[in-house]
Amino acid sequence: MCIGVPMQVIEAGPYWAWCQGPGDPTQVDTRLLGEQRPGTWLLVFQGAAREVLSEDRARLVLDALAALRAAAAGESFDHLFPDLVGREPQLPEFLRKV
Repeated sequence: MCIGVPMQVIEAGPYWAWCQGPGDPTQVDTRLLGEQRPGTWLLVFQGAAREVLSEDRARLVLDALAALRAAAAGESFDHLFPDLVGREPQLPEFLRKV
């Protein structure tokens, strides 16, 4: 399974960008998206940028990845999804019975 990781551009060239994500800065291939400006959030799969993200979307994905790590360690992750605590999950409208 391949999981995309949000990373923020800190320095860019025509076909690459140095990005900061979880862990050390990483050089990322940006040929699929073109040159990106510092500050841009990218969704990175196996060293290649595949999508430009908004900062809000990047934070949601980073929180979901943190929740996976917490769950695997047997730790609580409720603080990462405060909008879900204390309520029942809701199916999207198109999946509800008519």
